[in-house]
Amino acid sequence: MRFFNQGAPGVEWMPDQPDVTLPIRPRIEVDDAVYPPACPACQGDLDIDGYCLTCGQKAPSLREHFELEPADWVAGVCDIGLTHVRNEDAMATLATGQRAVLVVCDGVTTSEDSDVASLAAARTACDALWTRDPQGTGTPSSRTAAIQAVLTEAVAAANQAVVDATATDSPNAAATTIAIAVIDDQAVHCANLGDSRVYWLPDGGEPRQLTKDHSLAQDGIDSGAGRAEAEASAFAHTITRWLGCDAVDLTPHLATLERDVAGWLVVCTDGLWNYASEAAAILEVLDQVRGDDESPRRVAAGLVAWANQQGGQDNVTVVCARLAAQGEPGSSTETMPTDTPGPADESPRE
Repeated sequence: MRFFNQGAPGVEWMPDQPDVTLPIRPRIEVDDAVYPPACPACQGDLDIDGYCLTCGQKAPSLREHFELEPADWVAGVCDIGLTHVRNEDAMATLATGQRAVLVVCDGVTTSEDSDVASLAAARTACDALWTRDPQGTGTPSSRTAAIQAVLTEAVAAANQAVVDATATDSPNAAATTIAIAVIDDQAVHCANLGDSRVYWLPDGGEPRQLTKDHSLAQDGIDSGAGRAEAEASAFAHTITRWLGCDAVDLTPHLATLERDVAGWLVVCTDGLWNYASEAAAILEVLDQVRGDDESPRRVAAGLVAWANQQGGQDNVTVVCARLAAQGEPGSSTETMPTDTPGPADESPRE
């Protein structure tokens, strides 16, 4: 087993206001130290190493905090939090007026180069899903099956990207979780490995978590323990499936939600849900931070800022999509083909 180092000292930085946005490039090269165009503290010029030539403060690199807004109804924020020395979370998202792909990944803290692995996995999965939009044989069920097959393939491709980014002689191979949502005009299709999550928060009706964690905490819940008790365990964040060279099972949990009411879709890492695990609790926080502003960028930034205000003990990533009511009324369905535990002699990771 491997354990998260939740309490390591490190960079402490967050915007004073949750709606602060740093200009960034659409893509961040993982081997570049990319800095904002001016010092966040005094707006002075930055040297090549990120230190301000006026006040001397070092600006956070855009890998520590970056924001994406591919469409006016989709946006995401990825932030280092307040205690970690690097940001091992990652996100990738693409969107048009009718379709979107949202991906978040959370690198395992104690593994080597997990920040590189999580970003490679997120981009690979997002790109793979963006270029494929299977229709099946024309029926809703066949289209769902076809999209879920593509989701499973995208998870495998993301795993290969992590493997390719890992040194062959690494004694502690990089690992990462992944959570994916593909949105079209009729439904939301989700997949996950590990404990990053997708929440559906409708304007009316019951909010719910669409994904199911692969973790010892979830095993405890499945065995009858209460959520609060299971997630308070010292081993709660031990994940039982992940992406990486030593992954033992790449079978994702799959779910499809037919779009029948308006609402918010939130894809996030545990840096957020550590402080509000139940879907109803996430919805309550979302209502607090959005106020009268329906901007997904404002909501995502507000949720990240709220997590930091609770202590920011982990990297935190939130991608939000504001969905209008479309398609025929329906209910969510979950599919877990060949969703069986990994070999008994394999140890979970954390």
